[in-house]
Amino acid sequence: MTSRRIGGVIHAYQKYDPVAFPPPSQPPPDLVTPAFEQAMMYGNFRQLTDEELANAVRLDPSQIAGLGPSIEFLRALLEERKRKILETYETRRVQKKARKAFQQSAQRVNPPARMEKMFRIAVNQEQPFLIERLWFDAGDDNSDLARNLLATGATMADKHNIEELASKYEFTGSESITIPQALEIKEELEKIDELLAQLDQAEKTAQVGIIDMDMLSEFAQPGDMEQLEEMRNQVENLLREQAERQGLERNDDGSGFRLTPQAYKIFQGRLLKRIFSELAPSRSGRHEGDVVGEGAVELQQTKAYEFGDSIANLDLPQTVINALIRHQDQRPLRLHSDDIVVHKTRNHPKCATAVIMDMSGSMRYDGQYINVKRMALGLQGLINSEYPGDFLRFIEMYTFAKLRSPGEIIECMPKQVTIHDPWVRLKCDMSNPEISEHQIHPHFTNIQHALQLARQNLVNCDTPNRQVMLITDGLPTAHFEGETLYMLYPPDPQTEAATMREAALCHKEGITINIFLVPSWSQSEEDIRFAYRMAQSTRGRVFFTSGQDLDRFVLWDYVQNRREIIT
Repeated sequence: MTSRRIGGVIHAYQKYDPVAFPPPSQPPPDLVTPAFEQAMMYGNFRQLTDEELANAVRLDPSQIAGLGPSIEFLRALLEERKRKILETYETRRVQKKARKAFQQSAQRVNPPARMEKMFRIAVNQEQPFLIERLWFDAGDDNSDLARNLLATGATMADKHNIEELASKYEFTGSESITIPQALEIKEELEKIDELLAQLDQAEKTAQVGIIDMDMLSEFAQPGDMEQLEEMRNQVENLLREQAERQGLERNDDGSGFRLTPQAYKIFQGRLLKRIFSELAPSRSGRHEGDVVGEGAVELQQTKAYEFGDSIANLDLPQTVINALIRHQDQRPLRLHSDDIVVHKTRNHPKCATAVIMDMSGSMRYDGQYINVKRMALGLQGLINSEYPGDFLRFIEMYTFAKLRSPGEIIECMPKQVTIHDPWVRLKCDMSNPEISEHQIHPHFTNIQHALQLARQNLVNCDTPNRQVMLITDGLPTAHFEGETLYMLYPPDPQTEAATMREAALCHKEGITINIFLVPSWSQSEEDIRFAYRMAQSTRGRVFFTSGQDLDRFVLWDYVQNRREIIT
């Protein structure tokens, strides 16, 4: 009697399970941050195509497991093709053929006396650019000289390519090849290497969009390519779905994606989370701790009444209970000062801040301008989410100073250096109607004008807590005297004096100046001394920070300084 096996037929499917794609526990890919980082780098919200979106986003490799042919299979296919080529052919004889062809081609050239020396140097040193130069000097493209030079240049290039092939790959076969065959083999091996690199990247990051499907189709079977194309479509559909959830809106014509206000808000939230998560391990982590005292917001905690406390915050039920406990059956009930309990309150004072963002020519160094814009977006997100009553203005500073709305921060870019003289002494009457700002060199640093604009925006704010956050990399190189604009480089004492006068006016109006000095290739000890002089004269502060930490320093200082001012 045969034993009866329990169970039926088990089917194993290598295709993906739609329910498990992507895994429910896997967080969605971040599509907003790469888009905003690109926008900050290039200064515009250029629309993203489907392919750009797929290339920019990193998925977890587990999210493409089981879709289409495996990466390992495709890699093995390409490595096997490469191994067969190297084990079949040899390159010693084709190198000799290429060398001989080049020599014979060079012997057919009969240059005139004025070109003979350069031609011999070009041949002996095998310099293609010299052959090209001689061909241009020949004049007539149809002459024998021009045609022979062109042929010599071509055989020289073939010789170099074949030598590169022999040195780059280790051939172990014995089959001889011609020069055209060797060039074709070189092209094929380079394609294989490029595809292998793409597959390695796709395996690590699930960026299937980086694989060149047309190139891969030259080596893979049609059925495998169909499965791979299906896998890529599935990943792209996932990205499109996640993009729409994260605020990337598809254009009406379906050509690409554009960033929406929702994406803007999501990016700011992630930026704040990253900034304050870096602060969490330190002793000065993020804590809510506004000053407790005479304020507008009542807390649940109470305290005994003290002389001077406002009875508007009286905790009436607790006060009556205290009186009943103290006096028991005595009637009428009389309140004494010891019975009175008042609510503790919390102050939420208003702050007014102007952020001056240096966008002069030197801020391009090491991408400092990107750090400045990231800081500005983070600060604006912090104030909108936690201190909505605060006043905030952004000022772009270069040769001039301009107010910028939060939506324009992304578009701010360091100005192109338009004059490279080591000594510049320029002035311009800006009251002249024939002169516009577009005619002025934009890459100078006008701290005086920026402070003036900040003062004009802060002076009428209905709060005594006013401050300027000046983010720059060094000394001012431009200033206004009346309607006359001065552009002076190297930095001149005249510009510093005008800047200090404006800083003194800010101090007179009760505006604190905090200077965040970021590093630059041109920064010197004098830049640091200037920052100290301004801070000392206005009772401000100087912060030295690397560009990558700028957002963390500025935001945390805003939170801390907000508390210090009100205490």
